[in-house]
Amino acid sequence: MSFGWWTIVDTQTVALQFSTQTGAPGNYWVLNHPCLCSRIFSFLDVVTLCRCAQVSRSWNVLALDGSNWQRIDLFDFQRDIEGRVVENISKRCGGFLRKLSLRGCLGVGDSALRTFSQNCRNIELLSLNGCTKITDSTCNSLSKFCPKLKHLDLASCTSITNLSLKALSEGCPLLEQLNISWCDQVTKDGIQALVRCCPGLKGLFLKGCTQLEDEALKHIGAHCPELVTLNLQTCSQITDEGLITICRGCHHLQSLCVSGCANITDAILHALGLNCPRLRLCSCVVLWFFFLSFFWQNCHELEKMDLEECITDGTLIQLSIHCPHLQVLSLSHCELITDDGIRHLGSGPCAHDRLEVIELDNCPLITDASLEHLKTCHSLDRIELYDCQQITRAGIKRLRTHLPNIKVHAYFAPVTPPPSVGGSRQRFCRCCILL
Repeated sequence: MSFGWWTIVDTQTVALQFSTQTGAPGNYWVLNHPCLCSRIFSFLDVVTLCRCAQVSRSWNVLALDGSNWQRIDLFDFQRDIEGRVVENISKRCGGFLRKLSLRGCLGVGDSALRTFSQNCRNIELLSLNGCTKITDSTCNSLSKFCPKLKHLDLASCTSITNLSLKALSEGCPLLEQLNISWCDQVTKDGIQALVRCCPGLKGLFLKGCTQLEDEALKHIGAHCPELVTLNLQTCSQITDEGLITICRGCHHLQSLCVSGCANITDAILHALGLNCPRLRLCSCVVLWFFFLSFFWQNCHELEKMDLEECITDGTLIQLSIHCPHLQVLSLSHCELITDDGIRHLGSGPCAHDRLEVIELDNCPLITDASLEHLKTCHSLDRIELYDCQQITRAGIKRLRTHLPNIKVHAYFAPVTPPPSVGGSRQRFCRCCILL
């Protein structure tokens, strides 16, 4: 909803209808009735509220009332937001404010957030992603004044240390989701303090926390039974031993990312399949057929899977049988799969109504026959075919006759035309064509 000409027209229409039915004085009554205006203002965004505040004195009071400022996202103004702006907002909103995003606001520091914490004690969601000026002092303030905090994003706040996690554990026991990605000073001691006092944690984003070891994962597995999402991307020191404790203690786990964890082996898949039947998204490079067979049979709700460089037709057969909810499948660089594997996938229970995206780029054995096997996948929205040398334009055209709305991303290698009459050859290239 924006404060423009059409809004005025709508308001006048409502006013005239009300006036006709009740005898009220029309437009003036609607535009200046406090209860009605407050109700309308409660649906407006920050920019529109500020515009409304400039219309009249009465609208200024109503538009800037703290009850209308329960959710604020300042990302679009990140370059202009300084500490004093946050302080002024906190004083105006007070206890009404529930959600605030300061993502990317580089000018905001500890002092402003201390004032904010003191004034907005009912805050539940706070994003400080990329606010590089903040330190442990901010977390101390949140711990002291904001006991209702549930979601906190501190990603890329590189000055954050274990002291922040200890402070949060003492003052924010309701914490459900914490993002400390790229806070590379955090160690197992901070994780231990956090999870012992925040048993309701459902999401932990630890991407790039390179000092974390298996001991940290053991604490998570022991104290976070409600954990649903765990991101350990590029936590290079963790091994199977630590992840197995996660599997045994976090049976509600649905999303796990261990990309870039070079010490993880296929042994972890056995533990995942046995202990985490609700797993829906797994990002793991090292997958082997024996363990995959066990994995498929136990994780029936799997919706997304990245199998780059890992599988054969046999794995696709297991996948087609045991994963009826599959929506997104990446088979990039799976050089051993053939049309027969795609045939089984296309005839599986996920194919007709579930499968939305399939990535087959750099699969040299795939031919137009695979496209024929996929033409009954009515939900298929996108297919990647870059560097599939045996796929032709004609095959893609036939696929699109059955799936007219599909997005086909295809790459055709350079083609050398027949020699010209003069003996010289003109090279041309058909590349990166989005069909």
